[in-house]
Amino acid sequence: MNWISNYVRPTINSLFSRREVPENLWTKCDSCGTMLFHRELADSLNVCMNCGHHMNISPRDRFDRLFDNGIYSEVAVPAPLADPLQFRDQKRYPERMRAAQKKTGETEAMLVVEGEIGRSPVVSACQDFAFMGGSMGMHVGNALVAGAERALKRRTPFIVFAAAGGARMQEGILSLMQMPRSTVAVQMLREAGLPYIVVLTHPTTGGVTASYAMLGDIQIAEPGALICFAGPRVIEQTIREKLPEGFQSAEYLLEHGMLDRVTARRDLRDELITIIRLLMRQPPAIKGELPPPGPAPQPDPPTPAEPSNGGQP
Repeated sequence: MNWISNYVRPTINSLFSRREVPENLWTKCDSCGTMLFHRELADSLNVCMNCGHHMNISPRDRFDRLFDNGIYSEVAVPAPLADPLQFRDQKRYPERMRAAQKKTGETEAMLVVEGEIGRSPVVSACQDFAFMGGSMGMHVGNALVAGAERALKRRTPFIVFAAAGGARMQEGILSLMQMPRSTVAVQMLREAGLPYIVVLTHPTTGGVTASYAMLGDIQIAEPGALICFAGPRVIEQTIREKLPEGFQSAEYLLEHGMLDRVTARRDLRDELITIIRLLMRQPPAIKGELPPPGPAPQPDPPTPAEPSNGGQP
């Protein structure tokens, strides 16, 4: 019995026992509830393969697919004051910042980079909604100004991917001051004749919508993105009326003339290349290239004849 209990039974149990599966291998779609394998989801740019729902994507993952060969360099952004108002609610502001930095691996809510898209040099900035809701604080204002100044210096378009819940309350009036600052930066680009393109992602709300997010020469949105100043729930509670279906969605705003395009994430790169080349008066993009001609192939050298032995064995 000892042999059966100590060896046979544990062996059988180990063969048929349920293996533990790491939790990070699957992601549940927020829209349809489908469980998506993480590699397939990453290959589809965080777009549900079942229903087409566009999930949040980090700035670096977006830039890896946006720029040629995933090559880009970061633009330096001046560091703002760490805790200008000594703000504290349930936690101190520095504690919330450290938690967000640990969660996302980024120092702040906006990343500014430069590189080439379809061989056209551009400067781009992207907000990370995972970093305190992509809230607009002094760093985001500094990032917008730094990106605009870099685009002015290099004479390139400036592309901004907006995703925010509004201004950062922990910085109070200092966060609201970034609205006119970013507006001035956009005006600098306009006076220089450089394209300013905005891509609105889910969600884009509050003071971000009331400033640089709606000032683009071209306004593009991802499908299903919520774009508004005040959210639907706040409006319904204020006016005490039921809002139309899909109110403040990207498709609704496109229908009412607030946007130029609603473009799926997989098609966004090609569309941006076309728009950039049109606005910069460049020739059409080359979709594919043949390898450069190499030297003409040389004929194989003749095989030397075997020496004759004159019929001798």
